[in-house]
Amino acid sequence: MSLNIIADLHTHTIASTHAYSTVTEMVKAAAEKKLYAIALTDHGRTMPGAPGPYYFESLKIVPQRMFGVRVLKGMEANIIDYEGNIDCSEELAAELEWIVASMHTLTLPEEPSVEKCTYAYLKLAENKNVQAIGHSGTPCFAYDYETVIPAFAQNGKLIEINDSAFRYERDSKSNCVQIAKLCKKYGARITVDTDAHFSTYVGEASHTMQMLKEIDFPKELIVNASVETMQSYLREMHIAL
Repeated sequence: MSLNIIADLHTHTIASTHAYSTVTEMVKAAAEKKLYAIALTDHGRTMPGAPGPYYFESLKIVPQRMFGVRVLKGMEANIIDYEGNIDCSEELAAELEWIVASMHTLTLPEEPSVEKCTYAYLKLAENKNVQAIGHSGTPCFAYDYETVIPAFAQNGKLIEINDSAFRYERDSKSNCVQIAKLCKKYGARITVDTDAHFSTYVGEASHTMQMLKEIDFPKELIVNASVETMQSYLREMHIAL
């Protein structure tokens, strides 16, 4: 079975200040890789160096299509407490098309534990504004995968397998494999993304795709593995194709 991604749904531009390519450069890179879509998901306000709310409100001026690529205007929202709250208001979420929610050490007030992270993710699963759960294989934010993954699936959340876990954060790799196996077990849909902070990495998810092949992961559960499944999910979320 051939596995590739046709959309990169977690990327950063220079607006995040620790990324190094412009919107145009990122979308051009997606076009060169012949991707159907790219999501621009710069960090929410609580991440040091993040853009302010007006940046996200103004994303509507970016064309819906550039160089033949569907450009989803979004945010990587930070989970800011163990109640599962994020740093994206209801009003701002209404302006955006794609929200990835992630845990980061810089944006949480206290030390994590499996119990706290499990509770936070269960609460987050109820947030209707969030499409995807970002890089949850990070070891310091380990959670009860057997409990949470079915909850994500039931609430239509995409569980991201982040290729940077295989490139830069290799201590996350075993957790990502475990998460993928449980997604397969429970029929939970996933998205495979790059978390690209530079344009050359857009669409480059070969490490994750190889792992998914090795565990015989069902292609139909990878939302961004085909245009058909991607468009089906966009329709489900009432997002323009």
